[in-house]
Amino acid sequence: MASSTGNEKSVNPVLRISQLDALELNKALEQLVWSQFTSCFHGFKPGVLAHFEPEVKAFLWLILWRFTIYSKNATVGQAILNIQYKNNLSQTEKYQPLSKHQKLWYLIFTVGGRWLEERCYDLFSNRQLQSFCKIKRYINFGAGLLKLCGLLNFLIFLQKGTFATLTERILGIRSVFCKPQSVRQVGFEYMNRELLWHGFAEFLIYLLPLINVQKLKLKISSWCLPIAGLSNSENTLAAHCKECSLCGEWPTMPHTIGCSHVFCYYCIKSNYLFDMYFTCPKCGSEVHSLQPLKYKIEMTELH
Repeated sequence: MASSTGNEKSVNPVLRISQLDALELNKALEQLVWSQFTSCFHGFKPGVLAHFEPEVKAFLWLILWRFTIYSKNATVGQAILNIQYKNNLSQTEKYQPLSKHQKLWYLIFTVGGRWLEERCYDLFSNRQLQSFCKIKRYINFGAGLLKLCGLLNFLIFLQKGTFATLTERILGIRSVFCKPQSVRQVGFEYMNRELLWHGFAEFLIYLLPLINVQKLKLKISSWCLPIAGLSNSENTLAAHCKECSLCGEWPTMPHTIGCSHVFCYYCIKSNYLFDMYFTCPKCGSEVHSLQPLKYKIEMTELH
């Protein structure tokens, strides 16, 4: 009864993007299984699995094949996307599950092929005999030919939408939906928010380097502090020479920019090189000329 019910299921073709997504999910699952398995050997001596890595991988992929393709006619990625394999060699339009021969050949092509590719490199890497070198060249030529056939099959798949891998085309197995797909209701509110935020972030990244933060800080400080006049005795040049208008310390190699304030040479030079339109933070005067201070100030004036 179960087989007859399965044979009556209709065939729903699968989109190309869904088949590619299933392949990517399969690769992600294999990497996850392998990483979880190798984490169990972190306490052992390094290199324990190095000599038997192809065999261990083949054993893990064999277990995955047993509980996916062999039992459910679908890989893990296909099961997540509501996809399964159909025997495309059958003449009927209804769904036909994979035969045992197709499942076994699928195991040989996928698991056995990858094991042979990894193990042959170790077998012939240290062999210097002429016969082994010829076998190695033949294997490399065969591997390159298979990759070329896989590329041609992928180009055909992009055009026709069937047989995403070369193994599927050789075995005559095709991906179909398990159930009819309902119309998807797609909401674009989240996508619009993400696009708006990314656009705003890119605008800020482009704009922020153009803002002269140092000049803006000095401008704000000049607005907040009252502008000192030159009428009283404390604002004479001798009084201003006691501290740098930028760092507030005793001026080292004191220089002026044309106003009554004094700066360390390195302070004013670095700020002027950074900003050609540098203005005095005390009075707002622009740099007319950078000149050393001619007045000799004694250290006793600090007291």
